[in-house]
Amino acid sequence: QVQFVESGGGLVQPGESLRLSCAASGRIVSILTMGWYRQAPGKERELVASITAGGRTTYADSVKGRFTISRDNAKNTVYLQMNSLKFEDTAVYFCNTYPTGLPSWGQGTQVTVSS
Repeated sequence: QVQFVESGGGLVQPGESLRLSCAASGRIVSILTMGWYRQAPGKERELVASITAGGRTTYADSVKGRFTISRDNAKNTVYLQMNSLKFEDTAVYFCNTYPTGLPSWGQGTQVTVSS
């Protein structure tokens, strides 16, 4: 069973940056489309960004120009570089396959943007 371990979250001020990492236990990062998702309190989980095996990326309108998704196939790891963070980016961030996530969601990593 594939497992995901997210890390890199934290408490930052508006305008600051964070880099999230997601390590997958299987060699799926180089094969499948991967996505970063987030879930804010009281809201449904939403897709933030995705990257195909061929490197094509997509972003939610709310993060375009600020977030960058990338991956390292050799490390089975997906990254999310988040710049110019806003209050509304506060959420728990998860990674999984896209569009259909595998059942084994990780614990996620908390990102809190606060002044």
